[in-house]
Amino acid sequence: MNVLEKVKIMIVDDSRVSQAMLEGILSKTEFEVVALAGNVAEAVERYKEFQPDAVTMDMNLPDGSGLDASRRIIEFDPNAKIVMISAMRDVSLMTRGREVGIHSFLQKPVKPQALMDTLMVLCHDKIGTASILRESYVRTFAQAMQRSLQNLINMESEITITESESNYLTVQGIAVILGLTGYPMGRIVVHMEKPVMKAFAHTMLVKEVGVELSEDEVNDAIEEASNIIAGRGVSKVNDIFRDREIRLTPPGTISGSGIRIANPKLTSFEVKATTKIGDIYMNIGFAEGA
Repeated sequence: MNVLEKVKIMIVDDSRVSQAMLEGILSKTEFEVVALAGNVAEAVERYKEFQPDAVTMDMNLPDGSGLDASRRIIEFDPNAKIVMISAMRDVSLMTRGREVGIHSFLQKPVKPQALMDTLMVLCHDKIGTASILRESYVRTFAQAMQRSLQNLINMESEITITESESNYLTVQGIAVILGLTGYPMGRIVVHMEKPVMKAFAHTMLVKEVGVELSEDEVNDAIEEASNIIAGRGVSKVNDIFRDREIRLTPPGTISGSGIRIANPKLTSFEVKATTKIGDIYMNIGFAEGA
């Protein structure tokens, strides 16, 4: 999805504070709040006017309920995508919501990541699989990488994410490969060039200036760091998506010049962490159908 192409959202809530909080969460993302409504009548009127891609629907409104508003919106547009937001996780309310045609349910106070992930999945036809993987998974791994580098080598880093289009990943130095099992399936490759890997291992192992490390010591340090980075990313993803369970396979390490690792039928992303010792990369690939 082009980053300039926004997914249109309408927020229905009688609290201006709640409206502002939800609008703040969605700002600077693929989502654009195109309409606000504070009651049932406004919700129906503004849905017809703006025809958003999805709606967040509070259940308590001054002139009726969120179920009433949702029912009237779905009568107008049977394909309307509505997320119920309620202070109570009421099974009866959720059941009635499903009968009306509401797709998803969130409890107040809404967690930003939960809202983003719900809307991503709900609007997958508009957003596309690559954007869902990038926003809901890759960014989480990237954040885990940034925090791990701070802990492992006490260095701040600037993170960038790009989608990989090549059928091969070329490595000059070292690559640690870890498989992802469960859902989604795929693999992670943490890699860096030779000067960076030496500086990384030296810093991680807290060696004094001038102390030489053996090739095995360097490789072992990078492999352990990669396992930690990927493991923290998996743990964070599993915390967010509690109905899914991703696991890591044991790492495998290769080193050399001009190493080519195939990306067959993978939707892959390159996460680059720029540090004062050089660039550290994490390539994340997801199998088709992820």
